[in-house]
Amino acid sequence: MAETTLETRASGAEAAPPMAEGNLLEVRDLEMHFAERSGWLRRSRRVVRAVDGISFDVRAGETLGLVGESGCGKTTTGRCLVRTHAPTGGRLMYRGGDGREVDLAALPHRDLPDYRRQIRMIFQDPFSSLNPRMTVRDIIGEPLRVNGVARGAELDDRVADLLVRVGLRPQHRSRFPHAFSGGERQRIVIARALSLDPRLVIADEAVSALDVSVRAQILELMVTLQRERGLTYLFISHDLSVVEYLCDRVAVMYVGKVVELGPTEELFTRPQHPYTQALLAAVPQPDPTRRNILTQRPLEGEVADPADPPPGCHFHPRCPFARDICRTEEPALRPTADGRRVACHFAEELSLPGLAVDDDAAGLSDPEDT
Repeated sequence: MAETTLETRASGAEAAPPMAEGNLLEVRDLEMHFAERSGWLRRSRRVVRAVDGISFDVRAGETLGLVGESGCGKTTTGRCLVRTHAPTGGRLMYRGGDGREVDLAALPHRDLPDYRRQIRMIFQDPFSSLNPRMTVRDIIGEPLRVNGVARGAELDDRVADLLVRVGLRPQHRSRFPHAFSGGERQRIVIARALSLDPRLVIADEAVSALDVSVRAQILELMVTLQRERGLTYLFISHDLSVVEYLCDRVAVMYVGKVVELGPTEELFTRPQHPYTQALLAAVPQPDPTRRNILTQRPLEGEVADPADPPPGCHFHPRCPFARDICRTEEPALRPTADGRRVACHFAEELSLPGLAVDDDAAGLSDPEDT
C-alpha cells in the first residue's frame, strides 16, 4: 500500500456485496498502516503495516479467537473494529440489530455512537481501565447516562442488576476500584461492557493479567453471559490454552496478516501452517500424552519488523520448511480441502503435529525430509 493511502477512506466508498447469512461481522482486506516520522526535521518516515490486508468473518453467537505473538497486529485489529483507530483500508461490514448492513470503516465519527453501543470492548488490565476516582456505580452507569438510556433510580437498578449478573454484590456499588481484587475489577469491566446490551464484545487479553484460578472463574462467567445474553465474542489472546477452551474458531496472525483460520479442534490437532504448529509447540503440556517431538524444537529467530517485512512469505526466515518460492512469492489465504483457510504454499504437503495427537497418527516427519 502506498504511503498516500494513510488517509482514511472517504465515506462514499463503493457499495459492498451483501453479507453472508449468519455473519455478524465481515472483515475484508482490513489495513491499518501508521506513518512514523524521524530525523531532526522529522521529514523521513516509514510505514508500519500493523494490519496488512486481513479478512475473516465473525458469526453471530460464536467466539472467534485471534491469536499470535506480541506485535502481530491482533490488538490493532480489535481497535479498528470499535473504531478507536480509523482503518486506512478495507471494509468492516456489520449487520446491526435492525438487520441493516453498514461498513463501519467508512462511517464518519458522527454516525459511530449507535454502533459503539452494539460493539463493546473489554481491556486487558483491570487496574488501569477503571478510573480510581469514580465509584463502581459511576463506572458502570456512565455509558447508560452518556447515551441517555437511564438516570436516577433506574440507573441504580440497572447497575445493581449488572453487578449481580457478573457475580458481585450490588451493595458494593458505592465503593471505589481500589477496594476490589483483580478478578473483581475485571468483573466490573465486564459489567460496564454489557451495560448497553451489546451484540459483539471484543475481549483484548481479558484474562491475561489474572491469576490462574481467577482466570478460570472469569472464563466461566463469559461463557455463562454469552449463553444468557446471546453474545458474540472476538477473543484476542496470546494464551492458546485459554483459546482452546473458549473459542469455536481461531484466526492466527503473523506480522499483520492472517495465516490460518479454522475450527478450534481441527486447528489445534492438525495445524496446516508451520507458524500455527510452532505456537502450539510452545504451549506447556504437563500431561506427557499431549506432548510431541517438535515441542523440543523452539521457534528460532525474531518476529519480522512490520515496517520492513521480508519479501514473499513473512514467516519464511523462521520456517524450517521454507523453499525458494516462499522467499519471493507471498502466499494468499486460501481454502483447503477440509474447509479451513491457510496462507502456505505447501499446506497440503506438510504433516504437522498438534496437541493431543500421537506422532504416528499425525504422520510426523522430520523437517529435513520434507
